[in-house]
Amino acid sequence: MTTNRTHTADETAILKVLENVYAAWDTYDADAFVADYTEDASVILPGSYRSSREEIRQSMQAGFTSYLKGSTTSNKVLDIRFLTKDAAAVILPFPAGSGSTWRSRRGRPARVSRRGRGCSSRWQVAAYQNSPKAAATS
Repeated sequence: MTTNRTHTADETAILKVLENVYAAWDTYDADAFVADYTEDASVILPGSYRSSREEIRQSMQAGFTSYLKGSTTSNKVLDIRFLTKDAAAVILPFPAGSGSTWRSRRGRPARVSRRGRGCSSRWQVAAYQNSPKAAATS
């Protein structure tokens, strides 16, 4: 993970957001899962695009009661890159989650976090995307 003294407190805050997201996953709580997402957050997955916190919540709720049921995930972070003082790209490793359907959906995930504006100066998830692993080449 990138270490820069001026960003240490921000990195800690971003990691706390991710900790909250993954704790919500562990309890299959879609409301808690999106609690740290911006209202206009977006999610891009293979064949799927969600353009608001509510759409993401509904999608996670459906997943937690079907193909994500019984799955686990991990909150490891490979890198945090600050794009500005109020925006950061968070690069995650290929998921180590479990569950047969979950394993087939693995890819290289990344999140974009941003610090809130106005009264809220807390970090939130603004975007998430998960690109499939490249097929093995010969």
